[in-house]
This record gives sequence, C-alpha cells and structure tokens, in this order.
Amino acid sequence: MRLQARTYAPKEELWNVITHGLGLLLSLAALPLLVVFASLYETVWHIVSFSIYGTSLVLLYLASTSFHLARKPKRRICLNVFDHSAIYLLIAGTYTPLTLVTMRGPWGWSIFGVIWGLALVGIVLKIFFAGRFDKVSTITYVIMGWLALVAIYPL
Repeated sequence: MRLQARTYAPKEELWNVITHGLGLLLSLAALPLLVVFASLYETVWHIVSFSIYGTSLVLLYLASTSFHLARKPKRRICLNVFDHSAIYLLIAGTYTPLTLVTMRGPWGWSIFGVIWGLALVGIVLKIFFAGRFDKVSTITYVIMGWLALVAIYPL
C-alpha cells in the first residue's frame, strides 16, 4: 500500500494554514497563562495537568499548521502522521486536568490510564502502520471522546 496525504484545493489549503496557524498562536499565548493560573492553586496536580493540556494543544496546532504548509509529498505524509498523532495527544491532554484535578483517586487514575493507553496505541498504529488501520483509528478517536460519559459517573 502506497501512502498519500490528502490534497486540498489551494484556497482551502490557504484557509487551513490561516486558521490552524491562528490556533497555534493562540495556544502558544494560552499555555503560559494556563500554567500561571494553575500555579495559583499551589498544587502540582493543577500545574502538571494544565501544562499537559496546553502542550497538547500547541502540538496539535503545530502539527496541523506544518502539514498544511508542506508541499513535498514525502514531508506531507510524515506531517500527516504527526497531525493525526497529535489528535490523540490532544484528546488525552484534554482529559488530564479532569482526571488528575477534578476526579483524582482510583476512578480518575483509571480513566487517565485508559485514555493515555489508547492514545499511545493509536500513535503507535499511526507511526508504524500508517494507512493500514484507518477504521480502527477512527473508532479509537470516538471511544476516547465518548469515554467522558464514563468519567461523568463519579462526578
């Protein structure tokens, strides 16, 4: 199987670069603010979890902007894998403050482990088996998103 990154119309690609680049700039600005506000709580849980969330946001927009800027086919394929892997990181990063700050305890740590485990499996599949498990990848994204219903139970 030969890998190919999706191509977009020039105008659509331009808007992808603009919107994702703006997301990158905003997330770069937000990351230090998240850390500063988290430090007001004076717990390592707040600082670490908000840092993880902010970093995952930066990585997602960096990956996406880089992918949409790339022109060479080989580079686009690599950056497409990075972009899709960053989606796993952002989903897991978004759960991190919920599980480490709000929930904590066995339930929070369990969901934290499951989410980051799924993210790791998804990233490994994307990197080492790119293009072979696209349906599994989509299902994993959806399961990770809907895991929030399980997280609501103890709240």
